Amino acid sequence: MRKLAQAPNIAIATLWADMLSNAGLAASVQRYFLSGIAGDLPPDQCLPEVWVTHDDHESRAKALLHDLQNPPQRRWLCACGEHVEGGFEQCWLCGTPMP
Repeated sequence: MRKLAQAPNIAIATLWADMLSNAGLAASVQRYFLSGIAGDLPPDQCLPEVWVTHDDHESRAKALLHDLQNPPQRRWLCACGEHVEGGFEQCWLCGTPMP
């Protein structure tokens, strides 16, 4: 087993592990219930972790996790000539919807 990442909360850790499992990589969440003792232990030691079961799946799992954490930004050119970036589905200048 290899540790892939530390998640900010249990919901995100579960989402990451499920995404890896759906891609055919056996993954699990460790430290699932440890958040309850934060304060007795340092908070950074109580965050949930995502682990991959098979060592040879580590590189593929890290690549998939990186793609999930860093989605591509959309960029499109509006009919008015304005470049619109990010998640905007409407031009901020003229209000035209994204094609």
